Amino acid sequence: MPGMPAEHSSKSLVDLLEHHAASGTDAAPASTPEHMMMIMKKRWTFMFHGEAFLNELQQAGPRGFDKVFSTNWFMLMAQRRLGRGNLTAKTMLSFEPATVSRQRYPELFQEGETAFGRPIVDGQHPHDFVMELAALYDYRLGEKTVLSLYAAPVGDPAMGPLAYPHRASAAENPMAPLGHHLEDSTHIANDVVTIGITHNNLRLEASGFHGREPDEQRWDIDSGKINSWSTRLTFNPGRNWSFQYSLAYLRSPEALQPLEDVRRMTASLSYNRLLRAGNWSSMLLWGRNKSVADGNVGNGYLLESTLHFADRNNVWTRIENVDRTNALLLGENPEPANFTEHYFARVQAYTVGYDREIGRLPHLSTAIGTQITWYGVPDGLKPTYGSHPFGGIVFLRLRFQ
Repeated sequence: MPGMPAEHSSKSLVDLLEHHAASGTDAAPASTPEHMMMIMKKRWTFMFHGEAFLNELQQAGPRGFDKVFSTNWFMLMAQRRLGRGNLTAKTMLSFEPATVSRQRYPELFQEGETAFGRPIVDGQHPHDFVMELAALYDYRLGEKTVLSLYAAPVGDPAMGPLAYPHRASAAENPMAPLGHHLEDSTHIANDVVTIGITHNNLRLEASGFHGREPDEQRWDIDSGKINSWSTRLTFNPGRNWSFQYSLAYLRSPEALQPLEDVRRMTASLSYNRLLRAGNWSSMLLWGRNKSVADGNVGNGYLLESTLHFADRNNVWTRIENVDRTNALLLGENPEPANFTEHYFARVQAYTVGYDREIGRLPHLSTAIGTQITWYGVPDGLKPTYGSHPFGGIVFLRLRFQ
């Protein structure tokens, strides 16, 4: 039926792969619900889903700031049978360049990318307007075997788990993880080419892409030669489980350290369980960056879980233990001459949240919620951040499905 909502969960990794409901060629447990609007016209199936948060954030401590902003993304996808396979075209857009002012929203201890020629510290950058623009072809070699090709001027290479905006385990949390640039920041990369082979519940992929993080011009499409690579092994041992292990070589990812290359490694284990009038999704994630230049290593560890229960309620948590660099000490000041960034401290972040869905509108889930985050601060950062910084947020969440 045109315009009908679809809530789909897949039977196997091959079945899940051909739906491409997330960015790139990422995989989740097969039982994970996929909420989307679906329209069928002739041989094509069109799907749309997305979400937007309107947030009021307040933070305590010497480095704390307050802000009203919106985080959001929207995906449009078209699929059809073509020969012995499926052709998929999709685009993902975000209006955060307009809804997040000053090229960041406050987030204590966060770092990564730049704004106005300086490193972003204690803040998270907005996504690019074009988050993904990609074409995929999945060719059936047999009943249980698929060869996949993915090409994208802007896209998500085979690296890491599902990025945080698309994970069921983080679906109600409007904030980026502190370990984003250790774990899943390549979900927006340029000039991506991926080839993968999937048999039953096992998949092996390899990608080439441009390694530089998106620049400060968030409305345009960046480009560059393919100079970085990644490979990923995904295994779904059952409908409720998904494991991935990935490696990458990132050429000059940061604009302010153009001569520094990075080796990244991630591993994650995801669990999803359908419940009566609900769903429970969780993830354990480890990410590691190693500087090729000097061998400096930073690690990030994350546990997050979201429980949807009694049809309209969501409760979640995120716990992180993340290495931070000495760029935190700069604040918003420019990097001094001969500055060398290195990991030097480890921070813990603890988040809990709750929201409740309100109203019943066709194709739209609306929720009002709140969450709080408090931190474990190492002694070396207490003079800068205080002993007990924390943040709180209230939000309105819209999900189109």
